[in-house]
Parts: sequence; structure tokens; C-alpha cells
Amino acid sequence: MTARFACLIPAFNEEARIGGVLRATVGHPMIERVLVVDDGSSDRTAEVARHHGAEVLVQDRNGGKTAALARGFAALDTSHVVLIDADLLGLRADHLTRLIAPVADGMAAVTLSLRGNAPWLWRAIGVDYISGERVIPRALVADELHRLPTLPRFGFEVFLNDLILRQGLAAAIVRWPDVASPSKATKRGRMAGLRADLAMLGDIFRTVGPRRTVVQATWLAWQAGTFAGVRPKPR
Repeated sequence: MTARFACLIPAFNEEARIGGVLRATVGHPMIERVLVVDDGSSDRTAEVARHHGAEVLVQDRNGGKTAALARGFAALDTSHVVLIDADLLGLRADHLTRLIAPVADGMAAVTLSLRGNAPWLWRAIGVDYISGERVIPRALVADELHRLPTLPRFGFEVFLNDLILRQGLAAAIVRWPDVASPSKATKRGRMAGLRADLAMLGDIFRTVGPRRTVVQATWLAWQAGTFAGVRPKPR
């Protein structure tokens, strides 16, 4: 069966940045649908997304990234989903091609990005274990959709890591040295950004616990070494 890819983008108050992300995703030859889930934004995120040709679902209120993703997954029917954050800077269509290609070519079951401004430690070990940019089989999450509403607001990535680990799926890490994600401090201010980072860390530990977090990062780092020499087939 030929793999089919849809792009799912959760977004909250990203009118200033989502246009650049959508210029790279909408119309990409390997992506047949681009769905933005506006998580109760108070700005023009949904309007900007529609202007750039994306399908848009709007949450009545801000419920957090996991809630937005749950709604998006329920609305998609492709074999694979390309998860992309709405605030990326420097994203181009070729970055998406490189993220999708190892899965499309059967070299890996899932892929994760490693952005150029990821924390130093993640770049040192070769993996960002909470990367928001991934390609996954939709079936990996389809049977777990009922569990997503029970997760903390930012517990999705580590929950997903556990599914990947438990199924023993091969994961490839795709380096994006010229793609960046602005820090929460940049977007919200220093103190508000710090509080948001601490809240996210709390959500991660409530979802899988500190020990399991280390296990996930270690296993994915091993995967990064395993796939260091992987190159997509010529297209």
C-alpha cells in the first residue's frame, strides 16, 4: 500500500509565524492535506491559515496542544501524519521532503526533526525527544485517541514516544540546522516564558515520569546513531 501523508498543525496565537510554515506545507507534492487546529486563539491565526489554503478547525477554547492534536487526528484518514509546529522559522518545502522521505521509502517507521536551535544537550546526543516535528503512522495513535483527552496539556510527545518504544518502531532523526523554533520567553516574555517551560516539564513528568523520560531519550539517541548513515533514495 502506498503511503499517504497529511500534515497536522496545532496552533495557538501564531498569526505572526504560521504563514511561513504554511508556505512550506500547503501544496507540497508529498502532502495531500494540510489541517490546522486553532486551539482557541485570540488573534487571527485561523484567518491567516485559511488565507494560505489550509483546512482549519477551531477549538471553542484553549485546551492545550494535546487536545488540539486529538481533534486533528480524529479528522484525518491518511496512512501517515506529518506533525509540524506552527511557530517554526526558516521552514522550507525541502525540509518536509527530508522528514517524510525515510518513511515514504520504507527506511524507518517514524521520523523526528532536530532543529538548529534545539537545546545543546539534544544536539549533542543527536535527538530532541520532545520534537514537535515528526512523521508517524496514523494507526499508531488511532487506537489511543480516547486516551488523549486524559493527558496533560503538553504530554503528547512523550506519550507518543512510549507508543513508539513499546512497538519497537525504527525511528530516523532528520537534522534541520537552519530551522528554529522561538523560545517561550521570546513569545511571552521572560517570566511568562519560564513559567510555561516549567509547566511543560511538569506535564511531561506527569505523563511518563522522570525515569521513563530518560529511557525515551536514551533509546531515541541510540536510534539516531543507528540511522546516522541513512540517506533517502533519489527521487
